[in-house]
Amino acid sequence: MTHDHDLVLRPTQAQIAAALNPPAGRNGGDLVVETLAGLGATTVFGLPGQHALGMFDALRRSTLRYIGLRVENNAGFAADAYGRITGEAAPLLLSTGPGALTSLAALQEAAAASAPVLAISSQIPTPGLGGGRHGYLHELPDQAASFRGVVKSVHTVRTQSQIPSAIEAAWKSALTVPHGPVWVEIPQDVLLAQTRIPVVTGGDAFPEELPPRPELTAVAADLLSKAARPAIIAGGGVVRSDASGKLKQLAEVLQAPVVTTPGGKGAFPWNHPLSLQSWIEDRHTTDFLEDADVLLVVGSGLGELSSNYHTFKPRGRVVQIEADLGKLESNHPALGIHADARLALQALLETVVERARPGVPERVREVLAKVADRIAAQELTLEQEVLASVRRALPADSPSFWDMTILAYWAWSAFDAKGPNHMHSAQGAGGLGYGFPAALGAAAADPTRPVLAVSGDGGALYSIAELATARQYCLNVTWLIVDDGGYGILREYMTDAFGEPTATELARPDYVALAESFGVPGVRTSPETLEADLAKALATPGPSVVLLPAVLRMFAPTHLS
Repeated sequence: MTHDHDLVLRPTQAQIAAALNPPAGRNGGDLVVETLAGLGATTVFGLPGQHALGMFDALRRSTLRYIGLRVENNAGFAADAYGRITGEAAPLLLSTGPGALTSLAALQEAAAASAPVLAISSQIPTPGLGGGRHGYLHELPDQAASFRGVVKSVHTVRTQSQIPSAIEAAWKSALTVPHGPVWVEIPQDVLLAQTRIPVVTGGDAFPEELPPRPELTAVAADLLSKAARPAIIAGGGVVRSDASGKLKQLAEVLQAPVVTTPGGKGAFPWNHPLSLQSWIEDRHTTDFLEDADVLLVVGSGLGELSSNYHTFKPRGRVVQIEADLGKLESNHPALGIHADARLALQALLETVVERARPGVPERVREVLAKVADRIAAQELTLEQEVLASVRRALPADSPSFWDMTILAYWAWSAFDAKGPNHMHSAQGAGGLGYGFPAALGAAAADPTRPVLAVSGDGGALYSIAELATARQYCLNVTWLIVDDGGYGILREYMTDAFGEPTATELARPDYVALAESFGVPGVRTSPETLEADLAKALATPGPSVVLLPAVLRMFAPTHLS
């Protein structure tokens, strides 16, 4: 019997001739870019370095578009966003040692957010591998060890013949759920040496699917069908698996209210009668969820931000669907279903029994009213008006990328993303500097829509050099910088904890003048003119900066009371 996977396509005479007579002037770097193109890549991000020059030289002989950033970590953030927007593996080309290590914070964010980034780094020459101290520039005893605790998989190449297979394996790893960053490293001499290996003409790295176990979805469907008060928490896994439509169908069949986590923003329609929106940092919301007799958690590990800082204690039965095995039942006992969210939700839709549950929309409205009353009592009109102005100015189909800043913390709870995969932040790993370079990656992925980046003045200085990148490639990103004179959220934390802040106040540049020195238009705005200024900047092609001097405050936490 012949199986499909036993069939091997015979090469044509033309393919044989081409393989026997590869073009001259190619090196190991050509094998890298040819493999990427064969796998379907069209755009690569990165920053060159001495050991990686063979790989970058090969770019000029390829059809790949190169977006070069000024700092490796920012290049990693740009690749992260490109992967989130497209769902494709985003190649990130780096050099050895300091260049490679500078990308670690970005790769940690990609890992936390399950963004498919394919990082390809050079290495010191092959004789230096193995842990000896040879004194090569950029030498580390074990460079790959620095990445094993961050990325999904590590692939070290030692010969040119290994390059296509290693990159294919890494590509497949990055795109197999849960998505994530992967690491390939290739020695300098392997990249530079001339090659007679045939041109890489294709690739087959289709990721494996992760379907649910049917006996588990049968039990889950029975629990949900019989529940008197079912509820749903939807996380980033719903967005990444393109399962928002199936989530909406299931919620309506079950008449189950839905809360989206910060990572799951847009997974459920904001103004749907069953939508509890994203107010998970609120005791009224978590009290409601704790009262559910069956709680379905989809695509979330119920980590710190998604559990009101681990104060959320469900009393009913929990059903958790999660593609990352390490997150399954890591915080709460559950009927754990290790599966892709889309496939698991489809299985539940085929099995659950519809049941009338009157009065649910009214209960949802009561919770949202309590949340609104709590916020209204704190005199936070400025913060709400600023966030509302951003929402009105930003086109409904435009993505936004938020740094770790007070306005972003508001957005996690109070911003209507207007759709799945539209709002992204660094809430996975929580590092500064994400917003602007990530927005550049998104603009490279889809130049037809304006992209918004939001930073505080502290986070902005992490990525200010990328104004040059934005101008060089004319990327359609509007950067809103909220200038409060320092690390605003740390100022609040320290004042609340110790009575006064330390190390939070910052000298900073004239951001408008600085932007204009890069050839990027800038405007200084106010809360009253923000909507008009932001809308104008977003409607103008190319990069721009909008500076808002304002001291914003966070709403009072409920996990401490």
